[in-house]
Amino acid sequence: MTAGTFTVNGRQYAEPAGPVVVICIDGSEPDYHLEAMAAGRMPWLSKVLDGEGSSWPAHCAMPALTNPNNVSIATGHPPAVHGISGNYIFDAERGEEVLMNDKRFLRAPTVFAAANEAGLDVVVVTAKDKLRRLLGAGLVEEGPALDGSGEFVAPSRRGICFSAEKADRATVEDNGIDDVLALVGRPLPDVYSADLSEFALAAGVRILETRGADLMYLSLTDYVQHKNAPGTEAANDLYEKIDHYAGRLAELGAVVVLTADHGMSAKTDATGAARVVYVEDEVRRILGLDADTEAGAEGLRVILPITDPYTVHHGALGSFASVYLPEGADRAAVVRALRGIEGVQEVHGREDAVRRFAQPGDRIGDIVVLAEAGTALGRFAAWHDLSGLDAPLRSHGALGEVQIPFLINRRLPRPEPLDEPFGDPAVVHNYDAFWVATTLVARQDGTAGRTR
Repeated sequence: MTAGTFTVNGRQYAEPAGPVVVICIDGSEPDYHLEAMAAGRMPWLSKVLDGEGSSWPAHCAMPALTNPNNVSIATGHPPAVHGISGNYIFDAERGEEVLMNDKRFLRAPTVFAAANEAGLDVVVVTAKDKLRRLLGAGLVEEGPALDGSGEFVAPSRRGICFSAEKADRATVEDNGIDDVLALVGRPLPDVYSADLSEFALAAGVRILETRGADLMYLSLTDYVQHKNAPGTEAANDLYEKIDHYAGRLAELGAVVVLTADHGMSAKTDATGAARVVYVEDEVRRILGLDADTEAGAEGLRVILPITDPYTVHHGALGSFASVYLPEGADRAAVVRALRGIEGVQEVHGREDAVRRFAQPGDRIGDIVVLAEAGTALGRFAAWHDLSGLDAPLRSHGALGEVQIPFLINRRLPRPEPLDEPFGDPAVVHNYDAFWVATTLVARQDGTAGRTR
């Protein structure tokens, strides 16, 4: 392919000279790979970082959740641009709480769509099916137009996008590929297993081996990380597999980036019991509302944007909450009172949250609440089904989970520090992954292409 560039959402990307693969390791705080490397379980990555590779401190987008961050990686921007503010929201237009899996919520086109229209072969494999329609918009079905008009248009050519969760249902018409189980040579994995991530990785390798690709995105699941701390045998087993497949992709000539959508923190006390602040109960107390009646509570709503179909992972207990107040409530007084609750790290009004965390203001509540790393946020106890939790709670959503890895098998100049007033210092976001792997690599290699 002749070197060139394509532009999407105001960022220019160099067409890669060889395959580019970004692997999003769901729920991967940096200690996971550090512990696995120390145990000798990631020999490829250890060799890369001892030689021609780079490892930089990075931040995810806020909130530190799956949907917002996968779409941030896919678009090259935070939620303020692409509009995906959580896994679950209150849809004010329809007056209902809904899962944010539908592509209608997208406000920006993806890098995948733009690369596809530029003539590149693009492959997206997700572990969880909930991401498939968001990431496949503009690649295998209609998506936001590249001109920024907001209109949804069909792609002029088709890439590949499917999930490991429903790989047996993939068709050429809907996903750009069929017979996935035969191609990968593995049975359909259980959604609550490490096999789901391994299937996505194995599929990426087989596609690169048999069909090739210019741009590939492999998004894993955090089933293991929700149950197992860094350095445990289950965690090291998973990271050994990640290392194996990443090494195989590199052998096939790929620039490989390993990053994450968010980190992960234990949300328990010394006995292993979940440490939870039930935000709706606290707001009712602050407003002087009876917990057992709706009198005066019209309009009060607490949204936990971690909520998704995979409740066994976390029971919908995360560390970020969005609060809609009853009409006439004293927001400033509620903010002050919530800030005084043990386990709460930060509380912001909508306007401050939009500025501080690059949020779409019409898709968050009057107030956002962030828990400390060791605390989870809930609505009220009866709302949460914790029957599926068979291990001490580990979850994510806020600043305790903003630090993530960013690793690439190329020696590159370290970017300048991010100007962000939270988290430990970082130099990139996860949503810089495709820009780094294409444009920054091209600049370093002296192969930046011409503008089309």
